[in-house]
This record gives sequence, structure tokens and C-alpha cells, in this order.
Amino acid sequence: MNLHLPHGALQFPVFLPDATLAVVRTVDSRDLHACRIEALMMNAFHLMQKPGSGIIQALGGLHRMSAWDKPIFTDSGGFQAYSLIRQNPRFGKMDERGITFQPEGSQRKFLLTPEKSIQLQLSYGADVVICLDDCTHVDAPRAEQELSVQRTITWAKRARREFDGLLSQKKMTDGQKPLIFAVIQGGGEFDLRRHCAEALLEIGFDGYGFGGWPLDSSGSLLTEVLEFTRQLVPPQFPLHALGIGHPHNILTGWRLGYGIFDCAMPTRDARHGRLYTFVNPPGQDGGLSGDWLEYLYINDERHTRSNRPISQWCDCPTCQQYSLGYLRHLFKINDSLYLRLATMHNLRFMTQLTERIRRMSHE
Repeated sequence: MNLHLPHGALQFPVFLPDATLAVVRTVDSRDLHACRIEALMMNAFHLMQKPGSGIIQALGGLHRMSAWDKPIFTDSGGFQAYSLIRQNPRFGKMDERGITFQPEGSQRKFLLTPEKSIQLQLSYGADVVICLDDCTHVDAPRAEQELSVQRTITWAKRARREFDGLLSQKKMTDGQKPLIFAVIQGGGEFDLRRHCAEALLEIGFDGYGFGGWPLDSSGSLLTEVLEFTRQLVPPQFPLHALGIGHPHNILTGWRLGYGIFDCAMPTRDARHGRLYTFVNPPGQDGGLSGDWLEYLYINDERHTRSNRPISQWCDCPTCQQYSLGYLRHLFKINDSLYLRLATMHNLRFMTQLTERIRRMSHE
């Protein structure tokens, strides 16, 4: 499946690195192009605080500000509100109006409504905007899941109405119009997932996201819930596995029918010294059978004098130019160049993974 957006078409599966505050930490747009990144995931909840909507508009919108000419998805802030408020209620509250919050250290209170979230995302120039939703953990009690689903549906109706009204005002051509996705909540309650999906399909959106924390209490992917949710959505609609980006989970998610993935893990791992490598070259199975993923820890002393690259199968700028020994040296002296080079490698690993999956799927 391809997804046609104002700033280009995406071929599935696609991995979006998290550029939460309009930057993938330590790398610039040229680095992202060199790693063959196809789209970025930014976040309206954080961007409305830093640098602020007025500054983003003054700088020409997200694409111009960050010198990124490919698609940008913007998350609404539902997951961030879950992280902020559900973990510590003193930071804010959620009610039928929306999300009221005051970040730690801030003197200002923010109100994020479904309408405001859409207004912000459209003003930023996003290619895909996502409705505000009420996120939960799979282990939350049923009453909390029921409230989440009810609120998510109500907010989605309001978001769709605001989106349609603003697009009508702006008189955009079909090629200029962004897409709007809604998020399916319900935790691990299959009947609530079904109710949420059916209500959102009735409202009508361009695509849908898997909502809620995607891992169980032991850190395992919620495979059964993901599979059930995909079955609820007709195959012509793309499904975004929000927050899912571990390499193994991308392959699993693709096999379950998901096409879009985003996560901060690969770049965060790179900065902390955990680098991703393929065990095998890409063959008929994409080199993705058996134990195909291996971690390389740059702090390991055995790399001190190594002249080899991180991976013999990698064509990223880092592997083409620099040795493990040099990277370990940069890491040990805490030089920022290590952060950039390691991030580029892990990002290219992720795009190589999606390329391998595509080839394997076309065999």
C-alpha cells in the first residue's frame, strides 16, 4: 500500500523517527536524507509549548523551520497527556472539554481541546494530523477503558468537524490537503475496541491508529490486541502502530497488517551506546529469519582497536567512513560527534529493515 501526501508518497512499511520538538536529536535534515528516512513524527502537545505556535508560524511552518521536505505526521498529545497526568494528577486533568495541564516548572496553564489540537496541527503544515484521544494502559480497569472510549469517540467527532471546517475555509486543492487519522482505544477489552473502531469508522477518517500503551506489564507486545484491532478496520485503510518501533515488533506488526510505525527507541538506544546490526545479508527471506537482530554495545572494550565498521551489511555514512574503534573513542570522551554518527547508523538500520520487509513481501 502507498499513502499519497502533500509532501510525497510513502510505501509501506514505513518507520518514522520521533522528531518530537521538530528535531531528531543530534541529526539534521541532510543526515535524515542520507539515512533514507521517508517521514517524521512530531508532536503538537510539545510544540505548542516549545517553541510555541506563533514562532512556528513565523518560521514558516514545520517543514520550512526544520528544512524537511518530506511528509510530517503530528501526534495530537493524547499519549503525552496520559504520561503526564495519569502518572501525576497534579500536573493537570482531563474532562469532556479536553486536557488542561501545567508542565512542571511552567507558570502557564494550557488547555488542549480536540478543536485546538486540529487547529495547531493544520497551522503547522502537517501532512497527517491525528485526533486528540484519551490514552490508557492495557491493565487499567474496565471503567477507565469505557470512559476512554467514550471520550475518544466524542473528541473524534469534534476533531473531524473542525478539520472539515478549516479545510473548507482554506480552499485547499486535493494535492494540498492533509489526511486525518483517528485513534482506536479500548485497552485489552475486545468489545470496547470493537465499539470504538465501529464508531470511528462511521465518522469516517483517512486512516486509524492503534491507541494505548502497546506493551503489557512485562514489556511484551500486545500481539492479540493488535491483531484484533487490525481485523476491525477494512484493509483499504492504513493502520498506524503508534509508539511501536522495536525492530522485532515492526516485523510482527507488519505481518499483522500495520503499515506505519514510529518510536524514539532506535535513536535513544544509539545515544546510549546500543547499536543495531543484522546477523545476515538480505536474502530471499530478507535476512529476517531466525535470530536476525544483534545488538552491539559500543562501550565494550573489545572494540577499542577494531578497524571494522559497525556492520558489514550497512551502507550508512557512519559505516562507510568510521571504525568501531573510533566510535568507541568518541563515546568514551563524550564527544557529540558520537551521538550523530550512532544515530545515523541506527536510523539507516531501521530503513534497511523496512526495505528488507518490502523485498521479502514481494518475493
